[in-house]
Amino acid sequence: MNDMQDLLDQGAEWLPLITEGLINLFFGLVIFFIGKFVASKVAKWCENRMLKSSVDKAVAGFTSSILYALMFAAITLMALGQVGVETTSFIAILGAAGLAVGLALQGSLSNFASGVLIIILRPFKSGDFIDGAGQMGTVDRIELFHTYLKTTDNRVVIIPNSAVMGGSIVNFSREATRRVDLVIGISYDADIRLAKQIMEEIIAADERILKDPECTIAVSELADSSVNFVVRPWVNAADYWTVRADVLEKVKYAFDERGVGIPYPQMDVHLHKQES
Repeated sequence: MNDMQDLLDQGAEWLPLITEGLINLFFGLVIFFIGKFVASKVAKWCENRMLKSSVDKAVAGFTSSILYALMFAAITLMALGQVGVETTSFIAILGAAGLAVGLALQGSLSNFASGVLIIILRPFKSGDFIDGAGQMGTVDRIELFHTYLKTTDNRVVIIPNSAVMGGSIVNFSREATRRVDLVIGISYDADIRLAKQIMEEIIAADERILKDPECTIAVSELADSSVNFVVRPWVNAADYWTVRADVLEKVKYAFDERGVGIPYPQMDVHLHKQES
């Protein structure tokens, strides 16, 4: 009977502590999940405000990612404090653990540092068509650790920021104009003057081709089986691929109609009859 009474007395002593712990845990979870929801909404709101203020999409996305990370860390500390964890000691432990994790995750830290450099140095911005880390595509967004490219066939390529900054970057959208470099070969028995005249007429008739700088059309090489011309018109960057395809198609049609031969690979085989 005395043992039962002792258990009841101990239960009565522990019940308020357990109740208080459960209440603190409940409010800690409420703070965490509501805070996380609010942090995501605030980060998204800031990103939209920056976009409306004509801030580059890549910069807005990168800034909102950092803002969300900082708010998430603060909310986590608030939730732990509500549960009863000593946040001062926890921050010290977290700092020591962060150092160890940082040493183990040097690649991730390198990606973060490279992301910061991309935002500061601005080798490209959202919407630019680039060749970086061996991948070509339009920059969709830049985040803390990765850059997202969208290819011409609508694939999304996710590249670590350190890989982008660690190699050569070709930005095809930085300049307003581009030069189309074409090599067009004609056969040796074709009329060179006629071929050049046809190409000049095609270039002059295309309104997308700029008059300044002037297009270059000249013989560049007397190759093994063809006389090669270089055709170098200047166009607006957005017209590059369409002009390139159209000029090649029109040259082929015009050469066929006016009898200018275009060589193709061929092999002459000579058979020798062996005398018996």
